Amino acid sequence: MYIYNRSITITMDTMDVKGQVSVEYLLLTLVFLIIIGSVTVPLITQGINDSLDVSHSSDASAAINSIANAVGVVYSNGPGSVRTINVYFSNTGTLSYNSANNTIQMPVSMYTGNSSKVIDANVPIAVTLNGANNFNVVNKTNYNATVTWPIGTNTINVAMAQT
Repeated sequence: MYIYNRSITITMDTMDVKGQVSVEYLLLTLVFLIIIGSVTVPLITQGINDSLDVSHSSDASAAINSIANAVGVVYSNGPGSVRTINVYFSNTGTLSYNSANNTIQMPVSMYTGNSSKVIDANVPIAVTLNGANNFNVVNKTNYNATVTWPIGTNTINVAMAQT
């Protein structure tokens, strides 16, 4: 009997040691995952914000350059010319004409901080946007831009309408 009891005791001691190793392994794995998570989540968030900044800046640049190109085409065709294009704005803001340097421009808000970036494009002649020097883009959607050069004027008109 004595040998039998001793073997059971040894077996239980071995099982206790294996259980302790399993618990330590699980705790070590948990600590490792917490450390990895606390490092990677901020990096992923920063990467997403940077890619959103690039995407919104690119969309605004494409829209503004399309409008500037349409103004250039109407200008080269002369007074009485009309051109309609469709542009997409993925952010809201104020599209404006800057007479000091003859550009159409729009500030784009950045996700990385509280700053904004001004996207602009040169135009060959003075421009009015919906009869004024600016147009508020209030929805993130497509807009039809009708570019006209009325006969007898020195200004090209850009009429923006949401589609």
